[in-house]
Amino acid sequence: MVLIRHERSSDVAAREGLLDLVFGGMRRTKTCERLREGRLPAAGLSFVATWCDRLIGTIRLWHVSAGRHRPALLLGPLAVDPEHHRDGVGSSLMARALLAANRGGFGEIFLLGDEPYYARFGFSAKHAHGLSLPGPYEQRRLLGLALVPQADVASGLLRATGLLSNRALPR
Repeated sequence: MVLIRHERSSDVAAREGLLDLVFGGMRRTKTCERLREGRLPAAGLSFVATWCDRLIGTIRLWHVSAGRHRPALLLGPLAVDPEHHRDGVGSSLMARALLAANRGGFGEIFLLGDEPYYARFGFSAKHAHGLSLPGPYEQRRLLGLALVPQADVASGLLRATGLLSNRALPR
């Protein structure tokens, strides 16, 4: 049985191994990784999926600003062990993360991903069309989801605003 729970510090090595398996070593060169680098994920918004005590899925949300003075979240990465792609693990992780973000009072979430997959959760390129990222990316893959009604569509540069991790602090 698959269990979805909050990520623990003891999950880090297994999560990193899963991300390498799913995305390869080049994952660390991606633009979204630059936004997450040296930062802590949003408190209480990192989840893992386990099966028989083995980590088989992960999802995290990060604090960002969607233009000037517009707090939001960045979702990613979402990864599922290829052996479990057809088991609904990704959908379960998404549902848990979106519910937690909504309960936390967050207004919107952005991600880089495939719209055909993420549209089922309400994400669309239309909600993010006024945003840009600091680095190379495909604009059609920048997706957004409003958790609360917004008066206007976000615009400007999406940038990291989350807490710095201890590794990112000057020594």
